[in-house]
Amino acid sequence: MARVKLILPDNFKFSTQLEVRITDINYGGHLGNDSVLGIIHEARIRLLADKSFTEQDIDGVGIIMADSVILYTSEGLYGDKLRIDVAVDDISNKGCDIYYRIVNISNQKIIVKAKTNIVFYNYTSKKLARTPEIFLNTFK
Repeated sequence: MARVKLILPDNFKFSTQLEVRITDINYGGHLGNDSVLGIIHEARIRLLADKSFTEQDIDGVGIIMADSVILYTSEGLYGDKLRIDVAVDDISNKGCDIYYRIVNISNQKIIVKAKTNIVFYNYTSKKLARTPEIFLNTFK
C-alpha cells in the first residue's frame, strides 16, 4: 500500500517546545495519533500568538482547518521533549498551508511530518474571507 507523501518546506521560521504528557500516550505505549493533532494545533496557536494573531482574529477574520495530513516516522514516548517547527507556505487568496515537523530533542529523530490547510473565514457572515493583507505581509 502506498503511503501519502508530504514534502516539507526547506525553511521553518518558528519553533516551539512541548513535552509528551501521559494523556498523549495510547494503549501501544507511544504518542497517540489523536494527540498529534492537538500538538500541532497548540503549535499553530503559538505561531499566531507570536505574530499577535489568534485563530478568531487575523485582521477581523478567523481561520478554519480545511484538511490535515499527518505522517508518523518515529515513536514519541512519555516525557519526550519535542520541538515543533512550523512554516507557513502556499498562501492563496483564501488560505494557506501550515507545515509542521515534530522532532524528539534528545535524539533529533523526526517523529511526525504534518500539514494543515487553513482557510480564512468571517464568523459573522458565515462566509469564506480573503486572506488578510497583514497575514500576507507577515508570512510572505
